[in-house]
Amino acid sequence: MRATTRVYWRILVAGFRRQSTYRLAALGGLVANVTFGLLKVAVLLATVEAAGGELAGYDAAMMSTYVWLSQGLLGSVNLFGRSDLAERIKGGQVAVDFLRPVDVHAAAVVTEVGQSLFALIPRGIPSVLIGALVVGMAAPPSLAAYLLGAVSLLLGIVVSAATVYLVGVSGFWLVETRGAQVFYMVVSGFLAGLFVPIYLFPAWLQALAQATPFPAMMMYPVDVLSGRATGLDALGLVAAQVGWLIVIAAVGQALTRGGRRRLEVQGG
Repeated sequence: MRATTRVYWRILVAGFRRQSTYRLAALGGLVANVTFGLLKVAVLLATVEAAGGELAGYDAAMMSTYVWLSQGLLGSVNLFGRSDLAERIKGGQVAVDFLRPVDVHAAAVVTEVGQSLFALIPRGIPSVLIGALVVGMAAPPSLAAYLLGAVSLLLGIVVSAATVYLVGVSGFWLVETRGAQVFYMVVSGFLAGLFVPIYLFPAWLQALAQATPFPAMMMYPVDVLSGRATGLDALGLVAAQVGWLIVIAAVGQALTRGGRRRLEVQGG
């Protein structure tokens, strides 16, 4: 057990280091985050003001917090559907992956998580700090809220990585996965709460969003980190994230086993 943990820890660190080589890309991401954050906060704060100072439970400070936290998470939560696994399946390298003494599913997700965690340092955290200094933000009511928010943030990243893996593993059955990636990008950003909080949706659309794992990637961590959800409500959101992670991990394992059988039948 200890040896297995050490292996996956090293895979996590390798993913972190791999992403750290793209420093100019991280800087470009930070500039994009801040630029679009300023545009987004201007539009949404004007909307809140037009609504009389509060909209669906969001005042100006809480709406600003939503904007900057969601922008900060954008580099760490994969809402674009890109997956290295899809390319490895298409090129045939996945056959070598199955020969390695690690679980292909777990290794791919852990690598993605390592890359996502690095993105918080040059892109995510600076975006939030700039937003707090330039516009202002609300703060969680207690230290416990920060700690629970950190747990929720990590869960959101893992749920995102595990869900994107499903897009990649579909390459065992699809000739080309780009269509699936584009569909994922369109749907995930909208339902995760990237553009506006899902609580501004009509009731039916909000229910539809919450019936998917996408809010668990971004909206729920933002709710917990911002202090919009506290106490049992915050714990409920974290529990929902854990539930989605269990379901998605089970589906990922099933698809991986099915993909391996398909690869062996077709490839010999």
